[in-house]
Amino acid sequence: MCGITGWISYDHDLTTEHATLDAMTATMACRGPDAAGTWFTTHAAFGHRRLAVIDIEGGKQPMTAEQDGRTLLALTYSGEVYNYRELRAELTAHGHTFRTGSDTEVVLRAYLEWGEEFTGRLNGMYALALWDPRTEELLLVRDRMGIKPLYYHPTPDGVLFGSEPKAILAHPRVRPVVGTEGLAELLTFTKTPGHAVYQGMYEVRPGHTVRVRRGGLATRRYWSLEPREHTDDLRTTVAHVRELLDDIVERQLIADVPLCTLLSGGLDSSVITALAARALAAQGSGPVRSFAVDFTGYTEHFRADDLRGTPDGPYAAALAAHVHADHEAIVLDTADLTDRAHRSAVLRARDLPNGFGDGDTSLYLLFGAIRQHSTVALSGESADEVFGGYSWFHHPGHVHAGTFPWTSAGIADRFAGGNATREALLDPGLLGKLDLEGYETRRYREALTEVRYADGETGLQRRMREVSYLHLTRFVQSLLDRKDRASMAVGLEVRVPFCDHRLVEYVYNTPWAMKTFDGREKSLLRAATRDVLPGLVADRVKSPYPSTQDPRYGEALRTELRQVAADPAAPVRALLDADVVARVTADGSEEDIRPGAELALGLNEWLVTTGTTLEV
Repeated sequence: MCGITGWISYDHDLTTEHATLDAMTATMACRGPDAAGTWFTTHAAFGHRRLAVIDIEGGKQPMTAEQDGRTLLALTYSGEVYNYRELRAELTAHGHTFRTGSDTEVVLRAYLEWGEEFTGRLNGMYALALWDPRTEELLLVRDRMGIKPLYYHPTPDGVLFGSEPKAILAHPRVRPVVGTEGLAELLTFTKTPGHAVYQGMYEVRPGHTVRVRRGGLATRRYWSLEPREHTDDLRTTVAHVRELLDDIVERQLIADVPLCTLLSGGLDSSVITALAARALAAQGSGPVRSFAVDFTGYTEHFRADDLRGTPDGPYAAALAAHVHADHEAIVLDTADLTDRAHRSAVLRARDLPNGFGDGDTSLYLLFGAIRQHSTVALSGESADEVFGGYSWFHHPGHVHAGTFPWTSAGIADRFAGGNATREALLDPGLLGKLDLEGYETRRYREALTEVRYADGETGLQRRMREVSYLHLTRFVQSLLDRKDRASMAVGLEVRVPFCDHRLVEYVYNTPWAMKTFDGREKSLLRAATRDVLPGLVADRVKSPYPSTQDPRYGEALRTELRQVAADPAAPVRALLDADVVARVTADGSEEDIRPGAELALGLNEWLVTTGTTLEV
């Protein structure tokens, strides 16, 4: 796992631009604490920061392929290709020779052998850039599910790119400007594919390539969710899901550094941990190391609501005991979550103030603690999107709401641990300009135009294909980006086995009735893995990532918001409803302000620290 960046300029000699590229590369230092490298030719410059996971000594980047003293290809690459050993054997049979044991060199050689079609052969998570000196063309590639981020900014004579916007914004010719549409994208929970919020900047869409030539840019889709007839019966379907999971987890355990799992005690993370424990035992290694997040007093004083019915701690402990995991709970207190330095670090990692409040801070702190022991972690992220696990999948009102189901369920606010809305403190005039509801409606209708249906699909099955598509192309993108930024900010690689495209494709085309055959959420996943789980965990109802319930957290936000509101230099004041802010920050106020305060404070620090200009 790494951070990549680069600059293509057809009208400029980039060999004179070492200082600029170094500045762009330095912004990726957190993503790659182990090594740094740059590579230059006249019209292309690559930067790389490395987190060494496979072939510690041999996998340094940027990497080139040479022949007869000339460079055939240059690569800067972030991610892991889990089938690199099979590809290496195939490429060797085609006459390629290898000087390292890294998956990076396999990617390089795969392009030399198969050209742009090599994308169809990769199994993994990756974002990469290839420069071909023979044609003077750049190819940007992002993995099918968008697990690894990749942004680009076209210029009059080429392009800038980077794993994160901050790498591009480090270039002296780029100004951080956000317009009306960008701010609407930031404030809604849509994660529009390709949208990067900043003017002039784009995100390479999942499953796409971007080719840069002297004449301009061209995008190509190499993978998408396509309808296929599902002919397997229920028993065969369950067996195939398990077969895929066994293979996926085994592949994703490959690493030359310490590895662990993220274990919440929910079905998804428990499945990954249990299968990892079995695979490691079969290899003669183990036990599996696992980590969970907890808050001081959370289990003892837990209050159930309609989103979270049970605390995680007892279930994580039960699974860990069942599989004999070496398990540790990372316990955080309210002071950790309210510490401004921690929240500032999260904002720097995310580039934008559009997160999940204390859920982002606790995730960052959890990953930082894990990084003291492990370099790689396996996560249960995305199982809910693949198998239909969220409560709103099973709520007719949200399913048929005529918008994104999670918007109907108000999930952006509820995930953040509050009952108010994130927009509650914003100026009505600003909200009128942005028309957030209209923006979401346009994005929702746009997304539906992408969905393709199997022959004869009608009624609930047709609608649930749409709902699944929306989650796999929009909702999960927010969560994957959140996990990537929080983990890479501390140099931890998090792998997501449930995003393996083979599993995604198979379950996407399994009928909804089969996905819910036992009348519950994630029926297929539970049936396929019940034998490796204790009954307590297998039958647990979905509970999202935890959020602190300590009232002192809300009070700390209230105090900080009061200070910001009193600061005439605070840029966020122009975006807020002063009367509402005064009311909710008044002494004795008990209004729930968590989502709104977290957003307001994040916006203020973002505007101050990045110098972003809002043109709304």
